[in-house]
Amino acid sequence: MGIIFKQSFKNSLIIYLGFLIGGINTIIFYPRFLDSDYYGLVSFLLSASNLFMPLIALGIHFTIIKFFSAYKEKEERDKFMSIILFFPLFVAIPTGFLWDSFHDWIMSFCPEENKIFAKDYTPVIYIVALSCAYFEVFYAWAKVQLQSVFGNVLKEFWNRAVVMILLISVFFGWITKPEFIYILTGAYILRTLVMMIYAFKLYLPKFSFQVPENFSEVVKYSAYIILAGSAGAIILDIDKVMIPGKETFEQAAYYSVAVFIGSFIEAPSRAMRQILQPLTSKTLNENDEKEVNSLYKRSSINLLFIGGLFFLLINCGVHELFKLMPEGYSGGELVVLLISLVKLYHMLLGNNGDIINNSKFYRIILPLSVGMALSVYFLNKLFYFRLDYGTEGLAIATFLTIYFFNSIKLWFVYYKFKMVPFTNKTLIMLFIIAALFGAFYFWNFNFHPLINIALKSILITIVYLVISIRLKISPEINRLVSRFIKI
Repeated sequence: MGIIFKQSFKNSLIIYLGFLIGGINTIIFYPRFLDSDYYGLVSFLLSASNLFMPLIALGIHFTIIKFFSAYKEKEERDKFMSIILFFPLFVAIPTGFLWDSFHDWIMSFCPEENKIFAKDYTPVIYIVALSCAYFEVFYAWAKVQLQSVFGNVLKEFWNRAVVMILLISVFFGWITKPEFIYILTGAYILRTLVMMIYAFKLYLPKFSFQVPENFSEVVKYSAYIILAGSAGAIILDIDKVMIPGKETFEQAAYYSVAVFIGSFIEAPSRAMRQILQPLTSKTLNENDEKEVNSLYKRSSINLLFIGGLFFLLINCGVHELFKLMPEGYSGGELVVLLISLVKLYHMLLGNNGDIINNSKFYRIILPLSVGMALSVYFLNKLFYFRLDYGTEGLAIATFLTIYFFNSIKLWFVYYKFKMVPFTNKTLIMLFIIAALFGAFYFWNFNFHPLINIALKSILITIVYLVISIRLKISPEINRLVSRFIKI
């Protein structure tokens, strides 16, 4: 677990810095520097591109992680890496030629008011989707070399920093709001080119058009794994894309803020998974069941430990946080709670998804992912459109869908591998989180909202860490803390 902690620690710092900048953008700059209708439009375009991205990528970023460590000869690795680069083009090129039809299809879901506002921007969806698809391919290229930090900087920090610069530029009148969208699109393209150069620097194959011996298996895996690992994000993107089908882009902006706040707790999960993915694949390829089981349990308790703290900090301060935002953005406390709860449950399962994705049972991922997408779509239709529960209805649909299908994945790994991520420390950790949530959620200090947030955060952090460390919930975290203080 040493290499996991070393790179996860660096990745966590980068991700939290990225989330800090993203938080400033989302909570302060976007609502004040960019009109809510343009903010909603940006959320719609990026969410739609996220829905197209897995289809263009064809699961290649997961295929690289699955198969690279299985090849023992460099010649076979070179054949594999050479041919895999061209897979996304089989979808990207036809999609580009047929984009006018996709444009009409996308606009058919929007009311007339939104059609007029968004009609000139749909090519952004295709360009960003293609750029993100190839970025993920080259990022996976680096991860199989166990080098995830630089790619993490580009993934988590680059776009948020660019957005901050562009929002400030809009505020000072250096660029217009339409130019904001086009320059941001260019930043996605540039990010992919930088990632490509870095990936080739780490591992430059001898390019050829020869295929590896297990080529048919590679193709089958890619076909089944298209939506794997993206299902959770896709569900939230479906929410944001469906909002303009009923209400204005402004409502998409309000929902995006609440989702961002609720999703903040998953940052450590994203950091750890970037190195857990290739290591899980490697141990499965080597049939090291003992190490797979160990990774499963340790990833679960460590992610629950860190995620639990951020779950408490976010939800126990969210009432005050919304007081700092412009009118219209407040009132999303239930959305934040439901999104953060389901993210915490996902973290509790550790590297569950990576075990399935990289095992011989990977075929189950496609029906599960399709099932998740269809479930959230029809539940959104029920709660948001028919029952008119508002954006809380979208959050309820997301919560029910992810909870149900993640539970199926939990059962599946137990059924096939006879492994569970839980230990005797898991129940203790869940009790600590629940007790502190009950103690701190319903009251605040009677000061300015910023002071209230700061005081509660300090108090919660101290109590949480002291109890968890004294009970030795996570040996890895205790060892990390012992480097600085005697425990």
